[in-house]
Amino acid sequence: MLGGETAVRHLVKRFYALMDTRPQAQGIRRLHPADLAGSEDKLFMFLSGWLGGPPLFVEKYGHPMLRRRHLPFAISTDEASQWMSCMRQALAETTTNATLRAQLDVALTELALHMRNRQDQDAPAA
Repeated sequence: MLGGETAVRHLVKRFYALMDTRPQAQGIRRLHPADLAGSEDKLFMFLSGWLGGPPLFVEKYGHPMLRRRHLPFAISTDEASQWMSCMRQALAETTTNATLRAQLDVALTELALHMRNRQDQDAPAA
């Protein structure tokens, strides 16, 4: 529905370009290596299978275990929101089907929020 490999690659490329250049995404950008090529490739492979295409990530790395793979990185609601802000913009620029965009927004927001592994900065201490 998204348009196959070319469309997924275009979405991922635009997503990382936004993350790399938007001042409001610097919190999430700092969690990535200076060279985003490897991150871009992994997200493309993951999304390929997640969106119903070839399970490229699983074939190369095994089960995604996303939360476990992201545990070394401090991710709060702020970082998840920054990630989603870039993804929403990339989807808006690359996906013309508004219904599909809305469905992906819901699913990807759930995924981004699932990656949280630290308390939000402005949350009261327990």
